[in-house]
Amino acid sequence: MEKQLEELKQQLEKQCLINQDLERQNKDLEKRLKDKEKLLQQLQSQYQDLEFPSRDPNEAEPEFRTSRAAVIAPEPIPEMLEISCNKVKKSESETSLIVKAIQKNDFLSRLDDEQIAMMVHLLMSSHFKPGEEVIKEGLEGDSMYIVAAGDLIVTQSGRTLRTLTKGDVFGELAILYNCKRTATVKVAKTPVHLWCMERQTYRTIVTNKSKKKREQLMGFLKTSRTLKDLNDAQLSKIIDSMEEVKFQDKDDIVREGTEGNTFYIILKGEVLVTKNVNGHQKQIRKMGKGEHFGEQALIREILRTATCTADGPVTCFSIDKEVFEETIPVEHLELFDDSKVMQEAKAPEMSSFSPTSTLKFKDLVPVFYQEGRYQGDPVTLGVGGFGRVQLMTTVNHGKYYAMKRVSKKQIVAKRQEEHMLFEKKILKAIQCDFIVKLYAAFKDTRYIYMVMEFCSGGEIWTKLKEVGRFDEHVAVFCTACVVEAYAYLHNKNIMYRDLKPENLMLDMRGYVKLVDFGFAKELIRGEKTYSFVGTPEYMAPEIIKNQGHDFAVDFWSLGILIFELLVGSPPFSSSEPQKIYSKILDGELKFPPYLSEAAKSIISKLCRPRPGQRLGNTKNGIKDVRHHRWYSSMNWHKLRMGQLDAPTVWLIRKGPCYINFDKFPQDYSQAEEELSGWDRDF
Repeated sequence: MEKQLEELKQQLEKQCLINQDLERQNKDLEKRLKDKEKLLQQLQSQYQDLEFPSRDPNEAEPEFRTSRAAVIAPEPIPEMLEISCNKVKKSESETSLIVKAIQKNDFLSRLDDEQIAMMVHLLMSSHFKPGEEVIKEGLEGDSMYIVAAGDLIVTQSGRTLRTLTKGDVFGELAILYNCKRTATVKVAKTPVHLWCMERQTYRTIVTNKSKKKREQLMGFLKTSRTLKDLNDAQLSKIIDSMEEVKFQDKDDIVREGTEGNTFYIILKGEVLVTKNVNGHQKQIRKMGKGEHFGEQALIREILRTATCTADGPVTCFSIDKEVFEETIPVEHLELFDDSKVMQEAKAPEMSSFSPTSTLKFKDLVPVFYQEGRYQGDPVTLGVGGFGRVQLMTTVNHGKYYAMKRVSKKQIVAKRQEEHMLFEKKILKAIQCDFIVKLYAAFKDTRYIYMVMEFCSGGEIWTKLKEVGRFDEHVAVFCTACVVEAYAYLHNKNIMYRDLKPENLMLDMRGYVKLVDFGFAKELIRGEKTYSFVGTPEYMAPEIIKNQGHDFAVDFWSLGILIFELLVGSPPFSSSEPQKIYSKILDGELKFPPYLSEAAKSIISKLCRPRPGQRLGNTKNGIKDVRHHRWYSSMNWHKLRMGQLDAPTVWLIRKGPCYINFDKFPQDYSQAEEELSGWDRDF
C-alpha cells in the first residue's frame, strides 16, 4: 500500500513538473505571438510609407490605427448660460500680449474678433510663487492659462519637456471638456503672473455667440418675402447651408445686368444700392445690418436689377442657388406639408416592448473562460470608462447575454445620470434589426445592469485591427447597416453621436448592429444642442466650434467611418487631441491612391464642413445616401429583410462563444455604494 502511494506521489510530482513546463511554454508562445504582432504592425507601417505617404511630414502616423483618443462624455449645460466672473481691465500692452498669444495658438486662433475681445475682457489674473505647481499631471483640470510674466517648467513623468515663457498658452484642452492633465507645469525660479480662464466661461462666450447669431439670422430670414412661408425647421436648414463672406470698401457684391445666383444677408457694415441711369450710377438706397438682397435669384433665373457695393468693410451671410435647391424644394416653396413638419417636430413618445420581460437577475450566471491564462475567470467582452460588459447565460434556457455593468458612483461623479436613464429609455423602446436589443435592466446599491443581446461576431474594431483594412464590398455592407440604423433613429428624432468601429457589433450571421447609446439625444427638428461630446477623431466641426449641432453630425461621422474602414485609420488623427481638432477644422481630406472615385465622392460629401450641405442632411434626407453610387450594388430591401449573405462572415472565427472578443482579466474591485436615488425609475 505504501509503495502504491509512493508511486502515485511520484506520478503527481511528475505531472506537476509537466504542467509547469507546459505553462512556461504557453507563456513563451504568448510572448512570441506578441512579438510577431508587433513586427506585423511595423511591416504594415513600412508598407504604408511605400503605398500611402504620410499625411504630415513632421508627424508620421501608422496606417492601421491601434488606439483611440479618449471619448468625451457630454457635460450638462444650462439652457441660459451666464458669465459669472467679472471683467478685468487690462492695459494696452497686456491686451496686445493676450491677443497675440491667442492668434498664434493653433486652436484659439479660430475664434472671431468678438470672441477674442470677450476672452481678453474675461481672463482672470493669477500669481504663483517659485516652485508652485499650476497644473499637476493626472489631475482633472478646467482652466487654460496665458503666461503674462515669468518662466514655467513643463514635466511629464518626472522628465523635463520644455520651458514656458511670456506669451505662451497652456492647458487649453481643459476649456473644451473635462480631461486629465497630461503634464505638470511648475513655476521656475521667479514669481509668475498668469491670465487664466475656466471652461464654463469659455463655453459661455462661444455658445452664447453662436446662439445669438443663429437667432439673429432666423429673424432676418423671416423678413424675406420669398422665405416668409417656410417654418423654423426649414429656415434652420438654410442657416446651416449659409457661409460667411467678407468684402472690402468699394467691392462690388452684385453687379447690375449679371446673372444672379446668390442671396445675401448683411451681418456687419453698409451696402450701397445703385442703378445705371443714362450711363451714370444713381444711388437708390443704403442697406445695413439685417437687410438682405438677391432673394429672387434663389427661385428663378434672373439678371441683377441693381449694383450692390460695399460702403466700407462688409460681412454677409450668403447661400448659392445650387445649395439652396439641395436644401429646400423651391418649385413653389410650399412643397413641405406644414402639418406634417409640425407633427415630426414633436418629441416622440417612447413606447416600451409589448412583451414583458420575464428575465430575473438571479437567473443570470456568468460564462467562464475554458482555456488560456484566464481559465476559470468570468468572460469579459469589453471594458470602458464607465464599467465593463460581461458574458452571461441562464441555467434553464442556455441563451447568451451581454450584461453592461456600470458604477453608479462614477455616473454621479461624471454627471451622467440623465444620459444613463435616456440610454435605457431608448434601448427599451427600440425595435430595429440594426440596433442591439435590451432585454432587461437591474440595479443594486453599487451598480446598474443592462442585459442586452449578445452579438457573437465581436466588434468591427477588433476585426479591423486583425485585417488592417476592409475590402470595399465589406465596407459597403457594414456602413449600409449603419445607414439603416440611422434611418430608424432619425425618424424617431434621436441622434446617435458616437459612431465608431468600437460601437459596431457583428451578430452570428455577420450583420452589423449599433451598440452604446450613452451619447444619444432626442432633438426637435430645427433646434440645436451645444454639448461638447463624442470621440475626437469622429467629431464634426460644429461640435468643436460650439456652434450648436443636430442630426448632421451623424452623417459627418458616417463619412469618417467609411474612410477608416477602407484605409485602416481615420482621416484626422494624432496622438494629441488638439491636433486632431485642428485637422478637422482645416478639413483637408487626403485620400490614398487605392480608394475608388465613388468612395472619395461619398466621403467628401458626408464630410462637408457646412452641416446644411452634407449628404443626408439636404432636402432628400437619408435617401441621398442610399442613392449614392458607392452603394449602387446594395439591395436595400433585401438588407432590411435580412436576405443578403453578409460578406463579413469570413471575419468571424469559430470556437467558444467568446472567441471573437479580446480577453480581459477579472476585476476584483468593488464600486462604492451610491444611495442618492437618481436611479429611482431605472
